[in-house]
Amino acid sequence: MYKIDFTNTTEQSRLQYKKIRRAVENALKGEKINEAEISIVFMNNDDIRDINKRYLKHNWETDVISFPLEENPLSGEIYIGLEVAREQAKEYNVSLTNELSRLAIHGVLHIIGYDDATDIERNNMTKLENKYLEGDTSE
Repeated sequence: MYKIDFTNTTEQSRLQYKKIRRAVENALKGEKINEAEISIVFMNNDDIRDINKRYLKHNWETDVISFPLEENPLSGEIYIGLEVAREQAKEYNVSLTNELSRLAIHGVLHIIGYDDATDIERNNMTKLENKYLEGDTSE
C-alpha cells in the first residue's frame, strides 16, 4: 500500500500528478517496497534554496532533496525545485512531467538508501531512473 501526497507551493497549477505518482509507484514496486508513505513538495527557487542551505549547507537552488524518515514502513519527504526542473527539462529536451517524474524517482531511490556520490553510484541511479520511468518493475 502506497500513500503518496503532493503539495505544490509554487504558482504552477497544472502538474500531472497521476503520471508522477505512477513513476514513484514503479520505483517502489521495482525495489520490492510493499508499503510506503512519500510526501512530494514542489517548490520555487527561493524555498528549495532555503532547504538546501539549512539542511545541506549548500547555498544554491537544486532540483531535488530527499529526507528519509522511517525504514519500516518506508517513509520520506521529497522536495523538488520546479524552476530548476523546468530548466533541466528544456536542457534534456523532455517534458516537464518526464523531468518531475525522474526527480521523484531519484528522491525515492535516495529514501530507500541509494547514493550518488561517485560516478558508479550515479550511473546506477540513472539506470534505475530510466527503468522506472519506462514502467519496468522487473528485476
